[in-house]
Amino acid sequence: MSVRATRLLSAVLLVAASLLPAHVARAVDGAPVWDLPIAGAAVVARFEAPAHRYGPGHRGIDLAPPSADAGVLAPADGVVAFRGDVAGRGVITIDHGGGWVTSIEPVITDRGVGDAVRRGDPIAAIDRGGHAAAGTVHVGVRLHGEYVNPLLLVRGIPRAVLLPCC
Repeated sequence: MSVRATRLLSAVLLVAASLLPAHVARAVDGAPVWDLPIAGAAVVARFEAPAHRYGPGHRGIDLAPPSADAGVLAPADGVVAFRGDVAGRGVITIDHGGGWVTSIEPVITDRGVGDAVRRGDPIAAIDRGGHAAAGTVHVGVRLHGEYVNPLLLVRGIPRAVLLPCC
């Protein structure tokens, strides 16, 4: 999927998601109902789509937990697809089905590949390392391998709605 197509899909999801009630189990294009993986977290770095597939950008969001002992929760129902170290930091990846995948790092987890998780289940503790600021967690979401803005999936975030003029 091209960057242009990904941006168009993100815009469509943003508008469509604003029209759906929060209790809908799957949003447009099969997107999972998704919560921030740290309850009460603040977004300290937002998604920045790259100009092209290999361009610079921030392919996810960084979250600051409300306390040092905050745990990491499953943002949506799924199955653990990966658990391990990547470049010296712990990563957990959850496959939500329909091409939707969430990766969270740096974490320490005892979950194993193949474990089923439900939205809100504790899945990990926050660890050190990674490219995000110390004490924060980086969260990336992919749709069919292309990164999308995780905030487009979060329930309860007000959405922009395009209205006809004139």
